[in-house]
Amino acid sequence: CFKIMFNFTSSLIKQKIIGMIDTNTKSISLNSLGINSSKVHYQLSSNELHSITLKKNQGKESSLGAIAINTGEFTGRSPMDRFIVKDGITKDEIWWGDINIPFSTDNFDKLYDKVVSYLSEKEIFVRDSYACADPNYKLNIRVVNEYPWSNMFAYNMFLRPTTEELVDFLPEWTVINAPGFMADAALDGTRQHNFAILNFTKKIALIGGTGYTGEIKKGIFSALNFILPVFKNTLPMHCSANVGKNQDTAIFFGLSGTGKTTLSADPERKLIGDDEHGWTNENTVFNFEGGCYAKAIDLSEDKEPEIYHAIKKGAILENIIMDKNGVIDFSDTSITQNTRVSYPIEHIDNIQKPSIGKNPKNIFFLTADAFGVLPPISKLTPSQAAYHFISGYTAKVAGTEAGVTEPVPSFSACFGAPFMPLHPTRYAEMLSKKMKEAGVNVWLVNTGWSGGQYGVGKRMALKYTRAMITAVLKGDLGNYTYEDYHIHSVFGVAQPRRCPGVPSSVLSPRTTWNNDDAYYKTAFKLSNAFRNNFKQFEEFANEEIRRGGPQRYAL
Repeated sequence: CFKIMFNFTSSLIKQKIIGMIDTNTKSISLNSLGINSSKVHYQLSSNELHSITLKKNQGKESSLGAIAINTGEFTGRSPMDRFIVKDGITKDEIWWGDINIPFSTDNFDKLYDKVVSYLSEKEIFVRDSYACADPNYKLNIRVVNEYPWSNMFAYNMFLRPTTEELVDFLPEWTVINAPGFMADAALDGTRQHNFAILNFTKKIALIGGTGYTGEIKKGIFSALNFILPVFKNTLPMHCSANVGKNQDTAIFFGLSGTGKTTLSADPERKLIGDDEHGWTNENTVFNFEGGCYAKAIDLSEDKEPEIYHAIKKGAILENIIMDKNGVIDFSDTSITQNTRVSYPIEHIDNIQKPSIGKNPKNIFFLTADAFGVLPPISKLTPSQAAYHFISGYTAKVAGTEAGVTEPVPSFSACFGAPFMPLHPTRYAEMLSKKMKEAGVNVWLVNTGWSGGQYGVGKRMALKYTRAMITAVLKGDLGNYTYEDYHIHSVFGVAQPRRCPGVPSSVLSPRTTWNNDDAYYKTAFKLSNAFRNNFKQFEEFANEEIRRGGPQRYAL
C-alpha cells in the first residue's frame, strides 16, 4: 500500500491539475487544495518577487543589491513546534519523542481547513519546483506562500524546473506556508501559535505562525529523510559536498556554526551543495536543493569570498542590520545571531553541474569543540565513525543562550536530529555500510577551540583547518601508521603528527594547553558527556557502533 500512496498514477488527476494553470497570466487555481483566493501569482521570477516585496514595504534593498527582510518573531526554527501526523504510514516507522512529536489526523484536518480558509482571503504566491538533482530521486513540490519573499526563498532553495518541465508538472508534495496565521493551541492541538506539521499520507507540509524561511526547506528535508531510506534505500545526509578535479567527492557533516558551508566553498573544488544530500546505491551523492542558506554573522569578503560575492540581486538577507545607505553591518547581532542569506547555487562561480558527485573518498565530521580537547583533525575507524555520527557533537558557548556561562556539550544525532524522523541507528548503519563498500576515509575535524576551553584558548585558525582538509584531499596525511599518527589516550582517535601548513604543536591539543592536569580533567568531562548521551542509543546500536566511543572516562 505504501507504493500506491507514494506514486501518482492517474492520468485523470494529472490532466485536472495541469488544466488549472494559466501560464499566460501567471496565475493558477488552487481550488483542489481548498484555497479560493481571487489573486494568485504563479511562478513569478526572482526579480518580480524582489520588486513586489519592496512595493509592499516588506523588505529593503541593500547596497549589494540583495533584498533584506525581517522574519518577525521567529529568527530560527522552533523544534518544539514541529509535528508529524501519526497514521498508518508513520506510526510504526517514526522515532517518536521530543524531536518527532505526534499530531493526530483529526487535528491536522481541522487546522488545515482553518489555514486554507485564511489564505483564501489573501493575495498569495505559488511556485512549482522540485528537490533532488538526481532524476531517479526527483520529488516535485508545489509551494504556496502568503508573502512574496517567502516564495522568492522557495525559488532560491529548491530546484527550478524548465519551461518544458512545467508543461506536464505534477506536484507530489505541497508546502503551505502562512506566517500570518496564528493557531489556537487550546483548540488546534499545537503547543502555541506557530507550527510546522508533516503529513506523509496527504504529502503536505503545513507551516503557520512563523516567518522564518528555514522552516520551508527543512520541512521538505525532513520528508526526504523518511522517504529516501524507507522507500529508496538511499541515505539522506545533513551535509555539504564538493568534488575535485579527479572527480573525488568530499562530504562535510556539521551542525550550525561548525563551518560546513564555509569549508565546502573551496576555490579548488566544485560545490555540489551546502546542506542537504543523498548517497545512493550507485555510490553517487546528489544535492537535494537548488540554492544555499548561509550564516551571515561576521561575514567578510576576505574570509569567505565565495559567499560574500553571492550576495547580490536575487539573494535574500534575513534579520541583518543596514545603515540608511543600505550598507550591511554583518557583525551586528542586535536582532539575532542567526543572520542568514539565501541565494541560488548559480551565485557561486565554481559549482558542479548537475549537482551530483561520484566516488566519495573522504567524509569530514565538523565539530566546534568549545572544551578545546579534541584534536584539530583525527582519523576515525568505521566503528568510531558510526559512533560519532550518532552522537553529532558540538558545543554551546557562553552568550549563545541565557544561562550559559561555560561550554556545554550539545549533541544532535546524525548531525541533524531535528530533521531525522527515523531512529538514528538506522541512518548510522546505512552510513557505515556505504563507507565500507566505498572505502571512504572519515575524519573528525575540530573547528572550535585550541589551547584551552572557550574563554581561555582561541578559536582554531581557519587557515589551519583549510590546510588540514586540503592535506587530506591531496592524500598528504596517508594511511595510519605509528610513525605518522598518535592514538589519543582518552578518545582513541588517530591524530596525525605532521600536516603541511600546520605547526606540529597545533596538532596535539594537550600540548597547546601547557597544563596536563587541566587538559585531562576537561577531556574526561567531555568523554563522560559522550557516554551519558549515548545511553539513549545503546539498546538499538550494534556492537560495532558501541565500540566506537571514547576509551577512557572519569570515575
